Amino acid sequence: MEIKPIKKLKLYGFNNLTKTLSFNLYDICYSKTPESRNDYIQYIDEEYNAERLSNILTDVTKIIGANILNIANQDYEPQGASVTMLVSENEFISKEIDDSESPGPHPEAIVGHLDKSHITVHTYPESHPDQGISTFRADIDVSTCGHISPLKALNYLINSFEPDIAIMDYRVRGFTRDVNGKKLYIDHKINSIQNYISGKTRERYQMIDVNVFQDNIFHTKMILKEFDLDTYLFGTAKKDLKAWDKRKIKQRIKKEMLEIFYGRNIPKMQ
Repeated sequence: MEIKPIKKLKLYGFNNLTKTLSFNLYDICYSKTPESRNDYIQYIDEEYNAERLSNILTDVTKIIGANILNIANQDYEPQGASVTMLVSENEFISKEIDDSESPGPHPEAIVGHLDKSHITVHTYPESHPDQGISTFRADIDVSTCGHISPLKALNYLINSFEPDIAIMDYRVRGFTRDVNGKKLYIDHKINSIQNYISGKTRERYQMIDVNVFQDNIFHTKMILKEFDLDTYLFGTAKKDLKAWDKRKIKQRIKKEMLEIFYGRNIPKMQ
């Protein structure tokens, strides 16, 4: 069901609402040997180093209509990277902001406002010591004040990382006042985070919502529907594995994905 945007609000002073989108993106793979596991970690560390993450977050600022005030980034040893951006709102863009509940652009369609706002990303590559499973996690926070919604960057970020699993939280904090002094605790309608993701992407994922509408808290998590073992193997190919090994590896990968998706350990999968 389409949700019509709230009629443009007339506010007293600055819009003090803080809108925060926080999410974890996960990539899972299986590496048969310790050497291939190290190679996977090195590959991920190079693919998502501080420079590339800075470029991704720079695109995010363009999508939400922001000016970059400061960038701090760091590659860590032995692995991982972090980027933090302080951003400010562009006044001349504010009249053009689209606050409807609709998907933002994809990476190939970048379009180009925030005081006291920031965007951060931290990466965590790691591997299981015995099972051959390696997991890459990226934690991203987009926090804005003013008229803009960080949700407009969600579609771009999902398509930039192409995660196996994504766990997302959106919350509006504080209040602002209209010209009559009435407090407003949210300045746009929202039914689900899912409505900010393109239909093509939603078709690929199983998605679950847990929302607390009265507190302006929205939670969505998603996991890929289709499973092709070849896409999860690093350093080997499915055709080189015996049937029993394929079943065992597939079980391990699915177990890892389900544990992350549901947030609890699974003793054993049949």
